[in-house]
Amino acid sequence: MTPGLDVALLVGAAVLLVAVGAVRFSTRLGVPSLLAYLALGVAIGEAGLGIRFDDVELTRVLGFCALIVIIAEGGLSARWSTLRPVLGLATALSTVGVAVSILVVGVVVHLLLGLDWRLALLYGAVLSSTDAAAVFATLRRLRLPPRLVATLEAESGINDAPVVILVLLLSRAGVEAAHPWWYEVLLVGYELGVGAAVGVAAGITGRYVLRRAALPSAGLYPIAVVGFTVLAYAAGSVLHASGFLAVYVTGVLLGNARLPHRQAILGFADGLAWLAQIGLFVLLGLLVSPSRLDAAVLPAVVTGLALLLLARPLSVAVSALPFRIGLREQLFLSWAGLRGAVPIVLATIPLSLRVPGADRLFDAVFVLVVIFTLLQAGTLAPAARRLRVTAPAEAAEILLETAPLERMRADLLQLEVPPGSRLGGVHVDELRLPVGASVTLVLRDGAGFVPGPDTRLKVGDSLLIVATAEVRDEAERRLRAVSRRGRLARWFGEYGEDRTG
Repeated sequence: MTPGLDVALLVGAAVLLVAVGAVRFSTRLGVPSLLAYLALGVAIGEAGLGIRFDDVELTRVLGFCALIVIIAEGGLSARWSTLRPVLGLATALSTVGVAVSILVVGVVVHLLLGLDWRLALLYGAVLSSTDAAAVFATLRRLRLPPRLVATLEAESGINDAPVVILVLLLSRAGVEAAHPWWYEVLLVGYELGVGAAVGVAAGITGRYVLRRAALPSAGLYPIAVVGFTVLAYAAGSVLHASGFLAVYVTGVLLGNARLPHRQAILGFADGLAWLAQIGLFVLLGLLVSPSRLDAAVLPAVVTGLALLLLARPLSVAVSALPFRIGLREQLFLSWAGLRGAVPIVLATIPLSLRVPGADRLFDAVFVLVVIFTLLQAGTLAPAARRLRVTAPAEAAEILLETAPLERMRADLLQLEVPPGSRLGGVHVDELRLPVGASVTLVLRDGAGFVPGPDTRLKVGDSLLIVATAEVRDEAERRLRAVSRRGRLARWFGEYGEDRTG
């Protein structure tokens, strides 16, 4: 008998099941699930059930492990066709934008809160990373143009790498021998460059091996894919490069390869990422001391306002200079830079290295994440509508573990016909979908039926569309065009240009 283990398993299973159930209620209430997990951790901590946990180093290690899984899932689910056009902008936001954000927040915190420059810049560095889990979970529930979604998801997957490097450099400043600024710049460049190269090597190797390996069970393929992403992180870290960037690059390459049992791989990665999020957020809630949070409210609000109203908009504006990004898109990108568990995990780095003032930094970051996640995530949909950057006709992907779709290398898409869409009144055959894409089911007034070529779509209909991998992008472009121009989409392009002349 192992009574200690039995009790731990009992508590762990109960927490996990409560957290899973909290997803449903948080979605229904419009509250980000990460806040429910943090609250659950606080509830079982020293201020609730009395479980005392203050191992910062263990939290940092487990936090990094969870981030590996979360970033890997983000890379695996990213589509290269939508990622490629925004890669330049996402990279600029993750490098130049990060530098601008750190400087602006650092200056404001130094002047208004009277902190020394090192600690002030640490505030900026810790908060300059957008959270992959928060971004992925929130944006995938909204109907936005693929370019905006891809930019924000790619940024959140890439910017962890330079931010971790900068937080480590600032935390160790004064502890280790100081290097000239140009050396630090070269070091960051080396870590990012080699990390990307390691990710490419691991992704290509994984793609080659998994395409040719005849594994005895379909369940081994998802495990192997996750293994390659973890291998990429470890190899990058051994080479003193960015393991997080290596993980994301590996995930993108494997996720866009024609691997066996692809849907099973994505489903497994999604479930593993949920488990990592739950464990990470509950652990961070358990680590915090609620009795100290009152004193952290003012620094958190000051820092958050500086980040939200100055640093983020300025970093987006500077990063977008070489690209054709409209003002409305820039404003939405500024508002949608969500912070989640990543800044809290990063705040454990100076805490574990005993940087003076690191405990106040951790508390302020925790309070800031709770307040501003609730504020931003709850207002993203209204902000998108107010800025007119919504895409109501955008098809949403539904992941199914079905053998026929797997053999066809096809995806199942769902498309709503919202009020104002010119899809209403269009016959199915007038959609002119490419060969390989077909409307297989229409849901109308709670009942489903198989449409014929002469079926007229109505506002409120929900369409299920099967599209092979080769024609999925073309099918989505066609649906967007019909949504904007109806039957005239034959003469007008995706964005409404007249192509008759």
